[in-house]
Amino acid sequence: MSFSAYNATDLAKVLKQRESVAFHDGVLEEGVIEMCAAYGAKDSGDARQALDLLLESGDIARERNADHVAEEYVAQARERLQTDQVIEGIINYSYHGQLVLWALTLLQEQGKTPSRTREIREPYEMLCEREGNDPVSDRAVREYLAELETLGIIKSAEINRGKSGGKFKKTRIESVDLERESRS
Repeated sequence: MSFSAYNATDLAKVLKQRESVAFHDGVLEEGVIEMCAAYGAKDSGDARQALDLLLESGDIARERNADHVAEEYVAQARERLQTDQVIEGIINYSYHGQLVLWALTLLQEQGKTPSRTREIREPYEMLCEREGNDPVSDRAVREYLAELETLGIIKSAEINRGKSGGKFKKTRIESVDLERESRS
């Protein structure tokens, strides 16, 4: 069974129905439901995600001992939820995919990113040896990098230097301030 994505108007209706169950009257400032609905529609059209955003906004307001849930908390909640999704994605990612990401992390810590796939290969193979595993093929490493990019964990730029230099990708880790997020 397949459900079509909700638009912002539909999501706002769903959130308004849940408002009285989750919040006391007058706690949500004007625009909070609409902002959650807009982000929900933009990101996925999923009512559960929009509701999670609204509830997380309320949690942030409570953590700050605020009397009202403001739009600024919605933006903070969105960042927190996106960070949680990235962390969950990494935890559930395949073992070799994690090793490829770890190798890229090592290069980034050394200031050697963006890096070509062949530059990622050396620290990846070192990690495989250290962990007692055989490395996967170059093609599999490229596929892991493509999946990590799809997940929004890394960014790649394709470089084309023509006939003499060839075509390749340079990859870096997408910035996520996990330390800041853990303090929020």
